Amino acid sequence: MNALIVSALQQFPDRVAFAQGDRTITYRQAADLTARLVAALKVRGVGPGRVVGILAANGPEAWLTQSAVQLLGGITVGLHAKASVEDHAYVCRDAGLALLVTDEKFAEPAAMAVTAAGVDVPLAVLGASPDHPDLLAEAGTQSGGRLVAGPTRSCDLVEILYTGGTTGRSKGVMQTHRARSAITLLAPMAYELPLAPVYLACSPITHAAAHFVLPTLLRGGTVVLTDGFDPDEFATTVQRRRVNLTFAVPSMIYKLLDHLGDGVELPSLQRLVYGASPMSGSRLAEGHARFGDVFTQIYGQTETLALGTVLRSDEHDFTDPARLASCGRVVPGMSLALLDDDGRQVPDGEMGEICLRGPGVMAGYLGQPDVTAEALAGGWLHTGDMARADDQGYLTIVDRKKDFIISGGFNVYSREVEDILTAHPAVATAAVVGVPDPVWGEAVKAVIVLRSGHHVDTDELAAAVRAAKGPVATPKSFDVVDDLPVTALGKTDKKILRARYWRDRDRAVN
Repeated sequence: MNALIVSALQQFPDRVAFAQGDRTITYRQAADLTARLVAALKVRGVGPGRVVGILAANGPEAWLTQSAVQLLGGITVGLHAKASVEDHAYVCRDAGLALLVTDEKFAEPAAMAVTAAGVDVPLAVLGASPDHPDLLAEAGTQSGGRLVAGPTRSCDLVEILYTGGTTGRSKGVMQTHRARSAITLLAPMAYELPLAPVYLACSPITHAAAHFVLPTLLRGGTVVLTDGFDPDEFATTVQRRRVNLTFAVPSMIYKLLDHLGDGVELPSLQRLVYGASPMSGSRLAEGHARFGDVFTQIYGQTETLALGTVLRSDEHDFTDPARLASCGRVVPGMSLALLDDDGRQVPDGEMGEICLRGPGVMAGYLGQPDVTAEALAGGWLHTGDMARADDQGYLTIVDRKKDFIISGGFNVYSREVEDILTAHPAVATAAVVGVPDPVWGEAVKAVIVLRSGHHVDTDELAAAVRAAKGPVATPKSFDVVDDLPVTALGKTDKKILRARYWRDRDRAVN
């Protein structure tokens, strides 16, 4: 991984590597700052095997600091900017941080997290701070020099990535240099990157958005950064910087479609990669009508560095709803099987658990050998996602293994119901969960968000589901809400949704 970082930063010295607001940083400037950060971090004791956390807003310095740690043989941990202090404290303890690097915006939450964690972790700030040392100022006193790849082996850990926690406590996914570099080299093909990328990162580069940064730099492109996602800022930035590549989760795309004025054009945009959660086929068709053939879907997990399958732009068949519901076919270089509970391949057309193996699969979960053994049983990564494959190898995810609803002894797959609901023109997005019921055990509940200015008769929605899937899958109740809860990674948090209704049941019982 370090050899790729060095190569990326040194090949195109006079091109613009990063742009944020009115500021630009050339590759030469980025390489010089990285070398200075390497020297400053070395003085602070960062070296092989040392774990350094980074909690910062999107900015060039955050990514270059991460790179500097890795060039020293250290292991990085990205703390999600939208997570709670409690979550940050958990990561500080679990990862065994030797240093936490933050910025001026997050200096106070970072200090609170360390205090809450009850661990002695020094802080350094990327900027001026009255209470903590300024890492950039320390780097400014160093001489820099030429970047070198550092003392690493391909089997060494390069980073620990924490899962979104949709099914329980977040787990630390250990990734090696071998896995990270392999996925970096696969990414341009899998993500359909433009030859000269201008990549807009509007979600945290400590997580999925980071997977596009190094591939962009290796092609001599420009990484454009914004601190968070706002539809109007997104459109303005795409137009101003002539952005041709971006990554978004479906909820961001829905907001973009709902808030963008009819006269706003984004002609430079060639590739909009989406993933992290399923996207409604009707909203996808709406996006295609608005932006053209720009959509590429990726499916994967933190445990596979977000790469497992891909539905390329030319495979989005807008005359075929089944194809739009698919997450594509396995990425070349990865292997995929649909397995039953006994680890056997299911017959064609039947549902099984998506299992992956290949260069991007994790080394395991930090400090959790039993959970690791279960997840990697039989030499496969067991994703927990249930899917069917057609005769061409296109996969359709039906549900999470732990998310399907058992109502009256029958299985109901929430994804299938959600797709029907979001096909209605008044529904912006929907989540379907099982709630306690004295007769059925679990009853199907739909929680929906309406498009601005729209109304809907829930009996009409129920009738649409009944006609397509029958009475068992038909929601017994509907809640209309302003927003669905989401994890820090932008996925609908069904754990929180379910807990709300089961908690109400528990209160009634007690």
